[in-house]
Amino acid sequence: MTPGSPERADNEPQTTAEKFDDEHYPAYTMGRAAELLNTSANFLRSLDEAKLIEPQRSAGGHRRYSRHQLRLAARVRALVDQGTGLDAACRIVTLEDQLQEARALNAKHMAASAPEEPHPPLRGV
Repeated sequence: MTPGSPERADNEPQTTAEKFDDEHYPAYTMGRAAELLNTSANFLRSLDEAKLIEPQRSAGGHRRYSRHQLRLAARVRALVDQGTGLDAACRIVTLEDQLQEARALNAKHMAASAPEEPHPPLRGV
């Protein structure tokens, strides 16, 4: 779910400020991510195993998480805390995201195909 490279489209490396503004930049270690979510490293590993979140790896092989991934993990954590099983919670979050993307795409298509005027003028009247 994370882009493979923190570079811009023009292939220039991002500045430090741009990296931290990028919600997909893997800025958080597993320990920091677990602390922010008030959960365990095992919970984060289970999300990786469930294929909901695929963290990037540092040169040393350590998992690194983005803000986007932490938001997904927080949503799953909330569902699990309410008694939903981990696999079901991951599926729910995935389906919610797919629905949101479909709605946005539909709204974009509807806006592009909408006439400029609410009704075309009557001709020959």
